[in-house]
Amino acid sequence: MSCCLLFVFHRCDELLSPVVRDTEVTRAARRRSTNKKVFFPSSPCEVSGASTTPARPQLLNRTPGSLLKHSFTPLIKRHPDVSAILSTGGKSPRYSQTPARLGNLSTNLDDSDWTNTLYLSPQQSGLVDSSFTEDVTMSAVMLKEDDPGEAASFSMFPEFLQSYLRHSSSAIFDLIEEYETICEEQVGMLKKIVTRATPGQQKFSQTASMLWLLQQEMVTWRLLTSLYRDRIQSALEDDVMIDAAAPSESEKVIVENLFQRDSLVRQSQIVVDWLETIAKDEIGDFSDNIEFYAKSVYWENTLHTLKQRRTPSHAGFSRPLVTELDPDAPVRQKLPLADLDREDDIRMLKYLFTLIRAGMTEEAQRLCKRCGQAWRAATLEGWKLYHDPNISGGVELQPVEGNPHRCVWKTCCWRMAEDEQFNRYERAIYAALSGNLKQLLPVCDSWEDTVWAYFRVLVDTLVEQEICSSGTALHQLEELPREYLEANWTLERVFEELKATEKKRVLEETKEHYHVIQKFIILGDLDGLMEEFSDWLSHGKPALPSHLLRFMTHLILFFRSLGMQIKEEVSVDILKTYIQVLVNKKHTDLIAFYVSHLPADMAIAQYSEFLECVTETDQRKHCLELAKEAGLDVAAVTKTVVENIRKRDADDFSHHDLALDSGTSEEDLRKIDVIDWLVFDPSQRAEALKQSNAIMRKFLGSKKHEAAKEVFAKIPEDSMREIYKQWEAQGMDIPLPAEDQNAIREHLCIRAYLEAHEAFNEWFKHMNSPPQKPTLSSQAKFTETVAHEMKEKEYELDCRNWKGRLEALADDVRDRIYNVLLFVDGGWMVDVREDVEADPERSHQMTLLRRLCLPMMAFLLHSVLHSTEQHQECLRLADIVSSEQQKLYQVFSKEELRKFLRKLRESSLLLLDKDLDPLGYEIQS
Repeated sequence: MSCCLLFVFHRCDELLSPVVRDTEVTRAARRRSTNKKVFFPSSPCEVSGASTTPARPQLLNRTPGSLLKHSFTPLIKRHPDVSAILSTGGKSPRYSQTPARLGNLSTNLDDSDWTNTLYLSPQQSGLVDSSFTEDVTMSAVMLKEDDPGEAASFSMFPEFLQSYLRHSSSAIFDLIEEYETICEEQVGMLKKIVTRATPGQQKFSQTASMLWLLQQEMVTWRLLTSLYRDRIQSALEDDVMIDAAAPSESEKVIVENLFQRDSLVRQSQIVVDWLETIAKDEIGDFSDNIEFYAKSVYWENTLHTLKQRRTPSHAGFSRPLVTELDPDAPVRQKLPLADLDREDDIRMLKYLFTLIRAGMTEEAQRLCKRCGQAWRAATLEGWKLYHDPNISGGVELQPVEGNPHRCVWKTCCWRMAEDEQFNRYERAIYAALSGNLKQLLPVCDSWEDTVWAYFRVLVDTLVEQEICSSGTALHQLEELPREYLEANWTLERVFEELKATEKKRVLEETKEHYHVIQKFIILGDLDGLMEEFSDWLSHGKPALPSHLLRFMTHLILFFRSLGMQIKEEVSVDILKTYIQVLVNKKHTDLIAFYVSHLPADMAIAQYSEFLECVTETDQRKHCLELAKEAGLDVAAVTKTVVENIRKRDADDFSHHDLALDSGTSEEDLRKIDVIDWLVFDPSQRAEALKQSNAIMRKFLGSKKHEAAKEVFAKIPEDSMREIYKQWEAQGMDIPLPAEDQNAIREHLCIRAYLEAHEAFNEWFKHMNSPPQKPTLSSQAKFTETVAHEMKEKEYELDCRNWKGRLEALADDVRDRIYNVLLFVDGGWMVDVREDVEADPERSHQMTLLRRLCLPMMAFLLHSVLHSTEQHQECLRLADIVSSEQQKLYQVFSKEELRKFLRKLRESSLLLLDKDLDPLGYEIQS
């Protein structure tokens, strides 16, 4: 069968025949070489002599960016090389690819000393530099954390936002590529941590889980870039007509036109390319396969045994072996190879399939030639589409491209894939080349491998159907199964088939978050993706990983940037959940940006809720600056913060008496502190007055005078002047708005009340701390008596000073309480302007405060006057309370009036004792 493949491939004479090695290669020599140990550095920070198994070597200096960063060229200006597309190493026609890690592999495999050039020493490859020590130190530091993976990935949250802001006005796909780069760099760091962690420990499993999560995010950004570049370009080119290929056109031209006009086959090929780059990232090192790489003779042990048997000196038991060494001999003769050769073949075929799976067909061919199997390299060459440029004429004769017998070659590949005599990986190699899905799936053990198999067969089938329908095929494919040629593949069918797989691992991986996301991105089903997101958020337990929420949030922003219609309620839920993650992780600088992408009312509520927990003054200013930069309504935000906190206490006002003030609670301190949010911006002074008035009303109603004073002290002294200044700056010639003017008046009312209360407290304290009269014992000596006389003189002086100070304080209390009782323009806590929107709660509170505070002020004033023997002044209070101008009697309850009259009666009786009339005037005889 292999010889048949060689026959149908027209360029097979260009490949070298196997070179037979001298008989010096013995079985013992082979065994000795097998025991060699080869070490390859896994990363720039790999420590020499490490006991851990080395990871895949870094073949090139690490470059930022991914393996799938394509340069975009419109289709109407360039025809793709579809021959390259259809190989296992082919790429999408819209993109050119620059491999980042294995780009120089093909050159190395052709060199004479290719293993040395491929695996450079740390000094040769530049791996030992200043970054080496830094990486080792960083890994060691991270391992001390409880969760090294989470700690190492903490910086990704601000990095993603910084990238978004840098690219906000540039191409959206540059931003997505930078996301991928960030993930790639983080994956590199986590790999170093994993290699240094102890397997089996919780830290190891946590970091490994984080590594897998970020790897999946990285490749998902890669997929998003590739597919949506094509979809957007396709949408822009809807009106561009692609000419149908003429019947005489070659296979290559036909398929080129197919890729240009058919988005299904083009985007399916993009998925194949994407999955192959993932496999290339994980290709692994060559150390396990080094033995068959360096051989230029295939089946050398079998050859050596056969030669030994021909020598006259050979004796002993001879097990059956093939007697011929052509490629088809084991199948034709049904005899085995030597054990070491059979093991070599199995190992090599498995690795060849790995290269095919990674899209590295040319590397697989070079490996075959290096191992003395040039015939096998030739079998991997027959897929190329036939194209004769000379058919269209021309001055110069040009070389013919591709395989004119490709149909026969493909049939042979299909048969080899079906033949159970071949190794499962050899069958899988030719199944991939011929589109034989049934024989390809058995070696596909992961979700990525299985999806790759389906999409590769999908593209292969659509291409063959197009060639057959064009009528230009040089050979018909009658010998291939009808179900292959007539298969009706769609993207949806692929994932339906995937659900029906019997492989438990694939079924489990199908449910992984990122695989679900990748599925819907491939399908282009944004509604389905949003429904999945909604289900994940609604379940709540277990909580979604924070980095997954970061990805979901930036995915939403990506779709919005493209103008795509997505479910708004789901987008809002994702943003709110991610914002809460940022709050919990204390990413204060990031929150305002994401809040700004919520609906306006919700953004104000969300940011206000966050600000309630910010207590430091500098941090508050910073948060408001960030809100302003993000375009939030700062005034509405700060107002909402204050209102949220001040409205939490639903206690109603209590009745006043002369008992001690209530203490200040923790909740009260929060209400006091919250006013700071409104005093940073001078334009919010009016709002600051309104909110502080509301807080102070509650405090006054609860007898928390000290708390009210602290709130009052928060308001800058120039606030009223600033309010008028701001109003005039707007060019307004009319008076202040009624709401602002009433707020200023209320502020002055509260100030008058607090000043009166403070004056009374000072008087009360002074009155209860009179000078202490010195005492003299009956047995005092002369010196003590003299000293006592001096103390008495000092006492008399102190008493005079004390009485003078007491009178002054009493006068001050009297004046300040009169300021409250006789407040101008309608009375204390009464609005002057009524042309405002009704506020029932405020009106109710002001009325209650008049009933609670004004009677108390009257009683306090009477107490001061009565104690200082100003009885006639006490009786003046009756005139003030009963005055129709102030109508203070209306705020007294019946019980309070009775109490007030009793106190007036006491003052009158004292006046009568002084031979004055009840009102304090001299009695006329």
